[in-house]
Amino acid sequence: MVDSLDGITSVVDYFSGTSRVGHALKAQGYQVTANDYATYAHCLATCYVQADRSKVLHHADQLVAEFNAITPQAGYFTKTFCEDARYFKPENGARIDAIRESIESKDLDPNLKAVMLVSLMEAADRVDSTTGVQMAYLKKWAPRAHNKLELRVPDLLPSLPDRPCSATNLEAQDAARQLTADLAYIDPPYNQHSYLGNYHIWESLVRWDKPETYGIANKRIDCKTRKSDFNSKPKSIIAMQDFINKVRCPYKLVSFNNEGYLDKATMESILAPHGNVYTIGHDYKRYVGAQIGIHNQSGTKVGKITHLRNTEYLFLVTPHGVEWKGVGAPAAAVVA
Repeated sequence: MVDSLDGITSVVDYFSGTSRVGHALKAQGYQVTANDYATYAHCLATCYVQADRSKVLHHADQLVAEFNAITPQAGYFTKTFCEDARYFKPENGARIDAIRESIESKDLDPNLKAVMLVSLMEAADRVDSTTGVQMAYLKKWAPRAHNKLELRVPDLLPSLPDRPCSATNLEAQDAARQLTADLAYIDPPYNQHSYLGNYHIWESLVRWDKPETYGIANKRIDCKTRKSDFNSKPKSIIAMQDFINKVRCPYKLVSFNNEGYLDKATMESILAPHGNVYTIGHDYKRYVGAQIGIHNQSGTKVGKITHLRNTEYLFLVTPHGVEWKGVGAPAAAVVA
């Protein structure tokens, strides 16, 4: 969709998450600023959007070889996530501990450090025992959990000299005020599930602050206090309105889910004052938790699965007087 818009050379991704979108846009030659308030997401953005492959690849290859041969040494990670909880086999937890301590002990360039942390994060992800999020771990070990943890160099991209990309670590409303580009890509949380809570292990792995934890899932204690208005049903509409009003990019592309707190009509009404709004819906499988059913903390299945598909919406806002004529453009648009 972005390549169907004229004059777009720069993009701000305000809720970058895994940085898949920012990585793809960088690969297409756009100047990307990837922002996220979560530390682990900022690390992913530094690796996949900001880092220049030509400057870090050689050192990353050397470090991956060094860390794959490291002697395991159990520590905080093993105790917290392999013994007190069962996200990983203890032998892999000991490898993670040893590698993470080694990364911390080295005086690495920030971009190279982010690359190595992402390499470790992704290696751990390949041997975990979850359904994909860290709200809980499986009662029986997942087959992949028995594999030996092994680092790989992430899929790094070279930077374009005239369009350097960057990663920022700002709260959403501050990012809206401070960051600007030709196009804003906006993919905020859409319901009560916090990304910090869903990926609390990655937050602790990247921060390496060895926090106090709570509950069966051994979440970071600050998951109780680091809350977003986007995750609150009564606050989400005001949060979205305030955010959109602060964004200074002439084009806006919003990704949202039909199971979110804001329905299609509400989102269109929020966006309409800022230009012409074009809406496209795509049918998708629901998230993995919906596929396996809802379980309580003891692992007992509760409730019923009502549906297995949902609709992902893309809302494109063009400046007043500018029509979108891209392939697949809908016949009608919401016009302020």
